[in-house]
Formats: sequence, C-alpha cells, structure tokens
Amino acid sequence: MSAPRLEINLPKLHHNARTLVRRLAAQGIAVTGVSKATLGMLEIVHTWLGAGVGSIGESRIEAIEALVRSGITVPLLLVRSPMLSQVDRVVASASISCNTDIDVLNALAAAAKQQGRCHGVLLMVELGDLREGILPADLESVVQQILAMSNLQLMGIGTNLGCQHGIAPNVENMGDLSRLTTALEQRFHLTFPWCSGGNSANLPWLADGGDPARINHLRLGEALLLGREPLHRTAIPGLHTDAISLVAEVIEAKHKPSQPWGERGRTSFDGSPTAPRREGSSQRVQRALLALGEQDVDPAGLIPPQGTVIRGASSDHLVVESPGQPLAVGDEQRYQLSYSALLRAMTSPFVDRCFVDRCFVDHDVVDGSCIASSARWG
Repeated sequence: MSAPRLEINLPKLHHNARTLVRRLAAQGIAVTGVSKATLGMLEIVHTWLGAGVGSIGESRIEAIEALVRSGITVPLLLVRSPMLSQVDRVVASASISCNTDIDVLNALAAAAKQQGRCHGVLLMVELGDLREGILPADLESVVQQILAMSNLQLMGIGTNLGCQHGIAPNVENMGDLSRLTTALEQRFHLTFPWCSGGNSANLPWLADGGDPARINHLRLGEALLLGREPLHRTAIPGLHTDAISLVAEVIEAKHKPSQPWGERGRTSFDGSPTAPRREGSSQRVQRALLALGEQDVDPAGLIPPQGTVIRGASSDHLVVESPGQPLAVGDEQRYQLSYSALLRAMTSPFVDRCFVDRCFVDHDVVDGSCIASSARWG
C-alpha cells in the first residue's frame, strides 16, 4: 500500500453517527452531518445516512454539486454563507444555506425566482465567537425583509461557537438563542423548523445536563469523524476516536545529536511543533524522518504512537524521535488526527485514502486491507 495514506474505518464511523443520532434524538435534536473535512466523500456520506443522519452539510458549493450528481437526495446545507458570485449555483444545488448578509439574501431570492425554486435560509446569529452572524439587535429587521422576499423559506436561526475564538456553548448563549427563536416566532406569527444550536462544541454542554430548550438541530463534523469535541479535544464517551488514522513511511533513521549546531535563524514553518530546546546537550538520539510534511497535514494536529515524539516538520518531512521503539527505513507509523490535520490531509493530493475493516494492534500496521480509494469531486 502507498504512503502517506488515510485509513478510514466505515463501521466505526457508522457507530459514531448512530450513537450520536440516537442520543440527540432523545433530546429532540436532529443532526446534519458536516462532511467538509472529507471533501464530501460519498462513502462517508452514505455511511452517515445509513446511521440516521438526516441531512448533509458542506462549505463548498462544488462538494454539494458533486453530491447531487452522485444521487444524494437528502437536504444539503451550505454551512458557509454563499458568495454573491455563486448564488445561482447555490440555489440550483443546495436545499438550504446559512446566511448573514441582506445583499446575498436578495440575490438568492432573485436566483430562486428565476429558477422557479424555493430556497431555504438559516439565519446565523452572532453570540460571542465573532465569526459569522447577525447581531441580535438587527435580527428582527432582517427577518422582516426576508419574509417579504418571494422564493425564500426561512428555516430558522442558528449560531456558531468555538471555531474562531473557542467560545463555549453555555446556559447563557444557548438560552439567548432559544429566547430569540421564541421572540421571532411570536413577533411574526410563524414556526421555525430549525433552531440550530451549533456544532460538536455543543456536545459537552448537553452531556453535562444543558437544557436544549428550543434547540432542535446541530451541525456535527468532528464528533462524527474523530469521536472528540473541539474545545478541549476530549474523547466523547462511547465513540471511536480512531475511525480515521494517517499512516506515514520512514525514509531515514539514524542516531544524531539532540541539538542543532551553527548560527540559527527562522525556518519556513515557525509554527511547526517543536520540543523545548535542550541547551548544551550532546546526547545522541535515534531520529527518524517520515515522508510527510506541512504540504500534506497540519503537524501540530498529529497524535503520535506511544513512545514517539514529534520534534519538528518542514514542507515534506516529519522529524520524530522514538527511543523506546527504534525505527528502520521502510517502517510505517500510524498517527491519530485532530480536525485540522484531517482537513489538510484530506485536501492534499499526495495523501491516498483507503477503507479498512480489519483490526490494528498497538498503532502498528499489522494486517490492513484496502478497498478502492475514493475519487475527489466528480
């Protein structure tokens, strides 16, 4: 098998999705599976739908168009606000889009009228994370304007927390979202299908006894794919955290000094993960280079196997030390991934993707079987 490669265990992904769908359904909450980190990979989308996920979210219209061409018929949600230059495509392929701008909404209405379609709109509200969202004080005015537009259906309001500044969902901001929903429904004499509370960052709050109140919808990606919540990277009980892993190959293994020598300057990737400087150390350590770098993955988001320490990364090398488990050229190592690492690895044309359904032991590749690699947008 080629390396680097992402190995994807569809049964584990099915388990994660089924578990979360059932847990949240008990609280009256429906799930949109956000597949953007997998580029809308059809095998994963089908797995989620088979586990009870009711709709699929993507941030790029290209991925939504590919899902439509592939025969996906469930509602498709564009989770990023549409670009004005793409409103015709959004109306043609996306069932619903998240929105914050009145000019875009006017353009969507015009495109929907021209195409003879009705397009769903989820208004995003700013509740503290300072990414996208209409300020609560402006919400009533925007809703009033939307209701005067033909060919748009107001699906409700939602918010997004955790992605920009790590603001956590809590009783205050989630209570605000519920109160805004109720106030708008009373003001305009309507009922919203969705009150969309957010993403995987909402799960710890709900698990700790948070009252969803009016919240009946979440947009989940990281929890479904990696079995973790994003705010603290903690595992969600009952979910698999190893449904997707990254395998890389060793291309050099030598004993080298533990410290560089010579005049030091900056590197091309100052943000690469590096260990604390060990000044004055002349100890020789076992170092290995793996054929994996910044162009393939976010090295800061790699979780190495036990006994291995990541010392740094460049555009196409990962530098590791593994004193307890000496490596040789040709060996393979398995890494778990953060969401950022998964996103970049899925996007890289140099990382293969395959599907495995056999067991692996102690992070070493023992007996993996690959099925056909998934094509990118068709």
